[in-house]
Amino acid sequence: MHGENALSKTNRINVLFDFYGPLLTEKQQTFLKCYYHDDYSLGEIAVDFEISRQAVYEHLKRSEQALEEYEAKLGLAERHERMQAGLERLERQIGELPEPWRNELRGTAELLRGAES
Repeated sequence: MHGENALSKTNRINVLFDFYGPLLTEKQQTFLKCYYHDDYSLGEIAVDFEISRQAVYEHLKRSEQALEEYEAKLGLAERHERMQAGLERLERQIGELPEPWRNELRGTAELLRGAES
């Protein structure tokens, strides 16, 4: 996988990892961090853990599958994306309002953003 597809997949796995990483085994977390966060190759991970490249590949595939299954069941990443899009829309709309209304509504938008953290 190269280019835009690889970047898109990396971004998706990183987002899912942010939400569901603690639900994975320690080994799954470690392999995903090495591959997606630290940009290690399969070969580098294999050498570090004294296993075959194929074993690393299988660990990564199972870990990615687990993340996708959690998202399919719980939908936290999708919900987060919808919430962020809604907040951005709200903030644009607030900017178009007369000045007296803006501050209170901006405070409400900030409160909602804080609830997402």
